[in-house]
Amino acid sequence: MQLDGRLSRMLHLLIHMDRAEGPVTSAAAAEMLHTNPVVVRRTMAGLRDAGLVRSDKGHAGGWTLIKPLEAVTMLDVYKAVGEPRIFAIGLADAAPHCLVEQAVNASMTNALRRAETMLIAEMANVTLAEIAKDFESRFSSRPANLGNQR
Repeated sequence: MQLDGRLSRMLHLLIHMDRAEGPVTSAAAAEMLHTNPVVVRRTMAGLRDAGLVRSDKGHAGGWTLIKPLEAVTMLDVYKAVGEPRIFAIGLADAAPHCLVEQAVNASMTNALRRAETMLIAEMANVTLAEIAKDFESRFSSRPANLGNQR
């Protein structure tokens, strides 16, 4: 099963956008994320609709972050990319006749619901500024011979 990397990719891109000296084109973002510009535009449209970025057309156009990193949470971005499925595990049969499987389904459903609630609450507490601060700490403590990893 392929993992959904949209949240991770957009968190990555938004932090780079915060450091950019101007709009970031879909082509530049696609190169950074190892994807194609169409995927970037489609995903960024959700962030634009959520009020996190804006897009400008034309020669000097591209995508611009319109909120400070302190005002954007991981949960905001998660919602903007369409709230992808959090867990890859699920029920073998959603409507089983077997009483054992019914008990298993009830237990798994409750556990997954609680875990998802906790994860979403945690995402609401993590700002992009905190992630950027972690990056800055990692960048400043890296060996000098690694070059610019920004």
